[in-house]
Amino acid sequence: MTVRLVLVSPAFGRALREARFDDGGPLEDAGLAAARAAADSLPAVGRLLTSPTARCRQTAAALGPGAADVAELAALDVGRWRGQTLDEVGRAEPEAVGAWLGDPSAAPHGGESVAQLCARAAAWLDVAAEDAGRTLAVVEPEIVRALVLRALDAPLSAFWRIDVPPLTATELSGRAGRWNLRAGRPL
Repeated sequence: MTVRLVLVSPAFGRALREARFDDGGPLEDAGLAAARAAADSLPAVGRLLTSPTARCRQTAAALGPGAADVAELAALDVGRWRGQTLDEVGRAEPEAVGAWLGDPSAAPHGGESVAQLCARAAAWLDVAAEDAGRTLAVVEPEIVRALVLRALDAPLSAFWRIDVPPLTATELSGRAGRWNLRAGRPL
């Protein structure tokens, strides 16, 4: 049974433009328009899923009706850094940012570590692999990174080496234990 999973990163919004840890803000008008325009470039899917963040929900709604929130696909919990820019946090807590970027098990912000996020996403992928057909999931870039690591059996140290531009599709096809990857197709 072949599973096809199309992971779409959310459209452009203020948080992304400002390199701000997601603050729950909406998409910008231009990002929403781009998502609507991209809807016809996607293949037909059996299920439409979304991360429960505002920008993922808005992107999913622009791509098609009826997206279901999936808690396991939630964004990385960055604790007290939520809403701040990376520059702001870097000036206030340079050692903490260095630890967070260098050690996947670190969570100096009081939230979730990259390792915890990757474990959560991997567990979801293992269950999703049991559902044949095509699924489209609008998810935050860190979820795309985590799922790519799982699919390729790559080390957690590679997490920050994967760039996920806004409104791009990353496709996983195959089954649990054996995945093929097609990365970064713009919509």
